[in-house]
Amino acid sequence: MTRPRLLVLASTFPVRPDDGVPAFVLDLARHEAEEFDTVVLTPRVRGAAADEVVDGVRVVRYPYFPRRFEDLADGAILDNLRARRSRVLQVPSLLVAQYLAVRRAVRSGRPDVVHAHWAVPQALVATLAAPRVPMVVTTHGGDVYALRGALLVRLKRWVLERAAHVTTVNGEMRQRLTAWGVPAARTSVVPMGVEPGPAAAARARTARTAGRVVAVGRLVEKKGFAVLLDALRRVDDVAWELVVVGDGPLRAQLEQRAAGLPVTFVGQRGKEEVLEALASAEVVAMPSVPAANGDQEGLPVTLLEAAAVGAAVVASDLPGIRDVVRDDVSGLLVPPGDVVALAAALRRALSDSDGRARWQAGAERAAEPYAGDHIGARYRAVLRDAAGRGTD
Repeated sequence: MTRPRLLVLASTFPVRPDDGVPAFVLDLARHEAEEFDTVVLTPRVRGAAADEVVDGVRVVRYPYFPRRFEDLADGAILDNLRARRSRVLQVPSLLVAQYLAVRRAVRSGRPDVVHAHWAVPQALVATLAAPRVPMVVTTHGGDVYALRGALLVRLKRWVLERAAHVTTVNGEMRQRLTAWGVPAARTSVVPMGVEPGPAAAARARTARTAGRVVAVGRLVEKKGFAVLLDALRRVDDVAWELVVVGDGPLRAQLEQRAAGLPVTFVGQRGKEEVLEALASAEVVAMPSVPAANGDQEGLPVTLLEAAAVGAAVVASDLPGIRDVVRDDVSGLLVPPGDVVALAAALRRALSDSDGRARWQAGAERAAEPYAGDHIGARYRAVLRDAAGRGTD
């Protein structure tokens, strides 16, 4: 029997599976490839092969700007634009190149369904370049919470109303989409997943370090690392050290803010090292905040990884995060941006060994529904349905 064909569109994708770039699109594509002949189409980045097969998934990368200057898609596009405004010159070229690449992929591969990660630009481009192919759109956070101008919201509504199905990673995002007019019957909450095997292996080989707080993520405003540093500066009655895993445009500012504190910035690390860092922590901090432009977390994959290694999590009380962390059950929740409350929660987590044990066990239980096999099966069902009925 001929397998159905799937074209996956993404703008953030690793060069290598363990190079530190968020790999949730690749992880999910592996599960999608269990049923679909899967091709991922993504922008070119330095050091990446133009066409390769990774664990049964074909990955095709297209050029979009002169190679010497081509860096808009190295990481998160919105963050890269904020870090250097001149990168806006690459946006039109990226859109045109993606449009042409999708057209070529549709002509040559004849996909039965498209899975577009992020409403803008991927779903927008697919709507224009492949209007006859059913499309599933997955919104991750920034494409719903940010880009809030009236014209951009109308554009996103136009795209999402034409999708066969739209998934979001938390319920509050789904409510926003239905408020925009996207039919509720064509939306669902299906987050990204976490692979329990590597998480369990990292926990088994890694000893927890007394007093260690670990924070993982891109060094951008919505991660809230400035709030974390200010909070930890208030924790002067409990021994602690902070390890920050990640890189980004705010690194220099954050390093200055951490002056005099026992803080180590280790930069971007691969998934295996990230899991080991999370497993080594007595406390994992997720101090996320809404950014000035409205961007905020959808459901951080790092949070799922922290839960999967059985970490005691202190996190901001935001949609998506609270789906995993129940206050005093699977971690501690604090109001986003509240330095005093975060300091109190960190002090409690560092000093209350009984509480940590309870939250660690609760986090492991909370991670179970997000196992990659389970999430992959849910996405395959959505794609199967979309491919079978087309768009309405």
